[in-house]
Formats: sequence, C-alpha cells, structure tokens
Amino acid sequence: MSLISHLAERRKAAGLTQAQLAEAVGVSRKTINTVENRVFVPSTVLALRLAEELGVSVHDLFELEDEE
Repeated sequence: MSLISHLAERRKAAGLTQAQLAEAVGVSRKTINTVENRVFVPSTVLALRLAEELGVSVHDLFELEDEE
C-alpha cells in the first residue's frame, strides 16, 4: 500500500512555507518536501507533530491508497 499525503494542501491552508513548518516540528525543509512528494513516509512521531502543528488529525494529513 502507498501513502497519500495531503500535507501540502493543509500546510498551504495554514499559510505556512515548508521551511516554517519544518522549523516548528524540528525537521529540515527537505524532510517536509520529501513527505509532501511521497518520497519519504514520516514516522508516527513526525506525523503526530505535523498534525498537531497544523491543528488537524493525522488522518486529515495521510491516508492509505487502496490497492486493487
């Protein structure tokens, strides 16, 4: 199964740049970029930090892609 990321949409809706979000959750801007582009699957801890910072649930940020 693949991970679908809604992080970019939620980040933009919050008015944050990748760099601002990265600083707020303690990672690099490149990490945020790779999560948004589905290159890197975030750890549970990072997913929780991102959700908390954006004021949404983890499920609002990420979902599993159905395999048929």
